[in-house]
Amino acid sequence: MSKKPIKQRVEPETTGHSWDGIEEYNNPLPRWWLWTFYLTIFWGVLYTIAYPAWPLVNAATQGIFGNTMRSDVAAEIKRFEDANAPVEAKLVAADLAAIGDDPELVNYTQNAGGAIFRTWCAQCHGSGAAGAVGYPNLLDNDWLWGGTIEDIHTTISHGIRNTEDDDARYSEMPRFGADELLEPEQIDQVVNYVLQISGQEHDAALATEGAVVFADNCAACHAEDGTGDRYQGAPNLTDPIWLYGGDHAALTETVTNARFGVMPSWQGRLSEADIRAVAAWVHGRGGGE
Repeated sequence: MSKKPIKQRVEPETTGHSWDGIEEYNNPLPRWWLWTFYLTIFWGVLYTIAYPAWPLVNAATQGIFGNTMRSDVAAEIKRFEDANAPVEAKLVAADLAAIGDDPELVNYTQNAGGAIFRTWCAQCHGSGAAGAVGYPNLLDNDWLWGGTIEDIHTTISHGIRNTEDDDARYSEMPRFGADELLEPEQIDQVVNYVLQISGQEHDAALATEGAVVFADNCAACHAEDGTGDRYQGAPNLTDPIWLYGGDHAALTETVTNARFGVMPSWQGRLSEADIRAVAAWVHGRGGGE
């Protein structure tokens, strides 16, 4: 029986490069791979000519087609603005209290108002409008400046305690401790009185003394019974709703250094249609009056 000849192993050609005795084989890339690579280079050159590509000092090359993602977005925004223009004009012309009676306006404000709220208001009031410490909950019925849709519209338009709008809602609580208007023991007394009228654990003896301090220093804004005056921004101290906290420590801080929350004016930042839409959305969350 004849034996099959043993094939001799042929060493591939090398490139002639050698590193520490190790030589590099000369294995060319497949022709199809090379042509694909060349095609991508060609495509890249065409793309940089046709479309925006190379960043310059103040802008970028625009390409021979002249369109950009920015212009595409602007065109899309313009398309929606044109489509919404009739209903926005109707919204601006409508009486605020009558918006809820028009199904078209209700549908628009619940969609547009929600989007506006999540864009501009959720950072402070939360995505669901439930608020946080120092930022009011918009879902309950506790409204310092009124919870009708007209009141909400005014608050959004002009803001609270800002310096940019002359019609901003404004009130300021004295810093009874920082400005030494009350002694520390008087602050402790009035804090215990507020704990008492809000139904919390308190020192009865201190609360009795605190009633006098409250009548002399706090009743002018918060009313004699502590139920507050919403139209001058003085909260009700007899309910369980507290913007900055209602325990002994939080109340002591409030009386000592006061609170001064600021809301910006949205008039000029948002259109009248946008303000009306978000006012209607907030009013429809369940807390509006």
